[in-house]
Amino acid sequence: MTGKLVLVAGNIGTGKTSLTERLGDRLGWRTAFESVIDNPYLSDFYQDMDAWSFHLQVFFLGHRAEQHLELVEDERSAIADRSIYEDAKIFARALYHQGSLSERDYMAYRRVFQMVVSNLPEPDLLIYLTAAPEVLIERIKERGRRMESGITLDYLALLDSYYQDWMETFDLCPVLTIRSDGLDFVHKLSHLDIVVDRIHNKLTGKEEVIFPDQKGQEAS
Repeated sequence: MTGKLVLVAGNIGTGKTSLTERLGDRLGWRTAFESVIDNPYLSDFYQDMDAWSFHLQVFFLGHRAEQHLELVEDERSAIADRSIYEDAKIFARALYHQGSLSERDYMAYRRVFQMVVSNLPEPDLLIYLTAAPEVLIERIKERGRRMESGITLDYLALLDSYYQDWMETFDLCPVLTIRSDGLDFVHKLSHLDIVVDRIHNKLTGKEEVIFPDQKGQEAS
């Protein structure tokens, strides 16, 4: 295959970073992650969301657009932890819903977002990781990250509803939906093998439909 761009999307705690790391290692793909250490707005945002939400979203928009273009222009296949599309469809929408983004700022952000993404090359595959919010809140508590300490079950449920809305209309590329509730691609090699196989099938356009009566014929 020629170089492909695969994006990993999903709610907080679904396993995006772990899957991106392991797929990059297994397939020899370039990997890309969210900008956290060099994000000049993140600490201010967590101290005062109402004051810094717009600044943070604009920073993420520019960062992810640059990252998206850089990965597309690379001859190697690449996989990225989170997509630029989630910034507007999920997180900016949630900030607006909570009142941290004013309607004026939200509409201004959406206009810039639409202009930016309309000029981006489409990805080759979107891997959508999903899990019940109750599972996600337990995972978040277990990993104990300070910046995630304020995340609530209600917030995860809100994001989950927005992800479902987004998936109903997303049509830029094929989507591979993976429920990660009982998935353990970190410790179980067989689980990662299944994901790798499905990714190859999606990227090469291989789809097989087996009807119930055909299964019986094959067994006879």
